[in-house]
Amino acid sequence: MRWSAQGVNVDDGALPGLQRIGFVRSVRTPQFDGITFHEVLCKSALNKVPAESQLPFTYTVNGYRGCSHACRYCFARPTHEYLDLDCGDDFDSQVVVKTNVVDVLRRELSRPSWRRESVALGTNTDPYQRAEGRYALMPGIIGALTDFGTPFSILTKGTLLRRDLPLITEAATRVPVSVSVSLAIGDPELHRQVEPGTPTPQARLQLISAVREAGLDCHVMVAPVLPHLTDSVDHLDILLGQIAEAGATGVTVFGLHLRGSTRGWFMSWLADHHPELVAPYRRLYRQGAYLPEEYRDRLRRRAAPLVAKYGLTGQGNRFSRVPRPPAAPVAEPVQATLF
Repeated sequence: MRWSAQGVNVDDGALPGLQRIGFVRSVRTPQFDGITFHEVLCKSALNKVPAESQLPFTYTVNGYRGCSHACRYCFARPTHEYLDLDCGDDFDSQVVVKTNVVDVLRRELSRPSWRRESVALGTNTDPYQRAEGRYALMPGIIGALTDFGTPFSILTKGTLLRRDLPLITEAATRVPVSVSVSLAIGDPELHRQVEPGTPTPQARLQLISAVREAGLDCHVMVAPVLPHLTDSVDHLDILLGQIAEAGATGVTVFGLHLRGSTRGWFMSWLADHHPELVAPYRRLYRQGAYLPEEYRDRLRRRAAPLVAKYGLTGQGNRFSRVPRPPAAPVAEPVQATLF
């Protein structure tokens, strides 16, 4: 490995926007063909969630910006534009790595003012994307949160979560922990088109089972549901049946949001692969990023009976192996509704 030649003083063509976030160096390796890692030194690790967002967690931690999962619909795509990178191919292949995030997180958690409020991992880009196989930030992040008595939740599509299951299981004996897997597309061919960098649906079903076998609850985000592609009763019936068989303890179902530049990126894919759906999508999203209430009601009526059919309606214990009541919830009650 010739990493020593890729230091701070090397002219590697890094774009100016990266200088805003403590750029150190850019790294390319044969093991991660097509991906460039931009290593940065972050100034903070904890991101405060605005109170008006009404989310069930107070802070987030994101070790990465950009995501090799390359989901066409990812709502976080516009965040790359702040770095003078585009929301499309750059978001998929130019991944920012906060190499010092664990040290910074420990410093922030050690402050007397820290109130051990809930922290969400995986709200922006996936913490178990391919980069995690190289940089292994998550064990340190999980360890820091656990050592400082901080409840946390994990949401991922990445089967690399298996690596950390012993650590997560041990953490759950000390702090409230919630684990969720994202799985919204059951059709293998559609999955390859829309989520080309993610593990297969079958691999994620096996991940759900592995989480349950480790003694943890596993919630599943059946989201986003894609209008006219994955919203049929047949697709939802098969997928929810598989999720239940894998052992999931609950699901949340909601439809596709198309915010900012993500809209154009997704619509370009739609025009190439399903041109007949371009006009229906334009009608659905003519008033903004969110689906109209009429569609949301229709999806709710389709999904709710199936969620009940497979016994995925119960809230259960969202905090696995918790020795004491949590100070603040990490996740909302299980829902089969569209937001």
